[in-house]
Amino acid sequence: MILANTNIGLLYFLHHMGLVHWLARRLMAVMGYAYVWLDRRVQYTDEEVQVVLGLAIDEDLQTSSRYELCRIVEQEFKVPKDSFWKLHSTQKIRFATQQIREMKKPSKFEMGY
Repeated sequence: MILANTNIGLLYFLHHMGLVHWLARRLMAVMGYAYVWLDRRVQYTDEEVQVVLGLAIDEDLQTSSRYELCRIVEQEFKVPKDSFWKLHSTQKIRFATQQIREMKKPSKFEMGY
């Protein structure tokens, strides 16, 4: 019981001091680098790149690398070079989701402007 309370106290202390947060971020970065390294070595099948969730993928995007795809996103949404590339996966999904919401909003024309 005393050991459990000590461990909980230590975890609270580490979390309160931001060390758990720091460690989690470093681990995510290492995992991100490992994912990119592995992804470069994977040969995707035609089925994996031609259609994604029912959406037909253009031929040039089927053969683009992860970095090239991120650069296209940066150019299309006019964000600084490598800014999208450097985001963690969840941040990329969050950005894309918000952009979709913005695109679905009524246009100024539809709103009577």
